Amino acid sequence: MENKEYMTFKEGVNACIPTILGYLGIGIAAGVVGKNVGLSILEIALMSILIYAGGSQFIICGMLAIYSPISAIIFTTFLVNLRHFLMSMSVASYFKKEPLITSIGIGTLLTDESYGVLMAALSNDHRVSSAWTHGLNITAYLTWIFSTIVGGLLGTWIPDPYLLGLDFALVAMFAGLFILQVDGPIKKYTKETLLVLGTVCISLYVFMGFFSPEISVLFSTLLGCTVGMVSHNE
Repeated sequence: MENKEYMTFKEGVNACIPTILGYLGIGIAAGVVGKNVGLSILEIALMSILIYAGGSQFIICGMLAIYSPISAIIFTTFLVNLRHFLMSMSVASYFKKEPLITSIGIGTLLTDESYGVLMAALSNDHRVSSAWTHGLNITAYLTWIFSTIVGGLLGTWIPDPYLLGLDFALVAMFAGLFILQVDGPIKKYTKETLLVLGTVCISLYVFMGFFSPEISVLFSTLLGCTVGMVSHNE
């Protein structure tokens, strides 16, 4: 199969369409939850702009609801978001020829979902440019902000977003991204992906019996990254 080149900003925007569909659902849910714990529309927007992490934003809202101290909220958010450092480092080599400010921009806006799209392209031996990655990241970023604001505006009329199944949008989005990564001819990367996925799932189940969900996710991510790195180098 001929290798493709993903080079333009517009192509990055098009690649973000699956993420957009997922973010619309889960972002609205995050906005509704934020509104129901007493956050204003401005505070919901600022949280999306500055934190930009769906899992962390849900956790923050939950901790605000039980009046957790600010120090605990900050520390928990930091732990949950540590995985973004790992994701950024794993793709840094593909952009080593780019200016520092460009690399910082890519790493800052890289999320689980945009990382999944990016890795799906890279694992299929497609060439990607910084412009394409910016199109992917910025589109996802703006969609998330818009979705959470809409959710905040609808929060008065939707007291429980889970009744509408909006929370399942995140699961469906990751399932789609996974299919994109392993679809097509079987390659060596497919086995690696399944190995990492199995490691993370099993270890997360085990760790949840001993640690908090946030710590369990962090440990499972680190273990999955280690297994992926070792298997890739073999």
